[in-house]
Amino acid sequence: MQARHQKTTLAQNDVDNKQWYVADADGAILGRLAVKIAMILMGKHRPEYTAHVDTGDFVVVLNAEKVKVTGRKAETRTYDYYTYHMGGHRSVSYNDMLKNKPEKVISEAVRRMLPKTKLGRQMLSKLKVYRGGEHPHSAQQPTALELN
Repeated sequence: MQARHQKTTLAQNDVDNKQWYVADADGAILGRLAVKIAMILMGKHRPEYTAHVDTGDFVVVLNAEKVKVTGRKAETRTYDYYTYHMGGHRSVSYNDMLKNKPEKVISEAVRRMLPKTKLGRQMLSKLKVYRGGEHPHSAQQPTALELN
């Protein structure tokens, strides 16, 4: 009996068949939304996924200010950063961040789910987050992303 050999295809860097997806964050749970977005940015939804090549697609997120969290995360979660000055450690609560920069809430959740490498930063640049229901990427004809 002969063994069958399967062909494995590896994605190349010059392949440019990126798709655009649009997701509505209105009423969506932050973590569950971020997981689906991270998988699309990495390209794990494609059959030609290759770990060392950026095979992911673009994602546009609308209504960033209407994202939800469960439990007591709205009161307890904080976002820390450092200003690189003496005593420059700052901390912002989730509610303040959602009120002032709701785009950053979603992008930070997705960033923490991506690889911590140059490739991960390249993948994150394909995420576009906006307040409200309007976006300037209608020329790319994005398809709706199912979130349920």
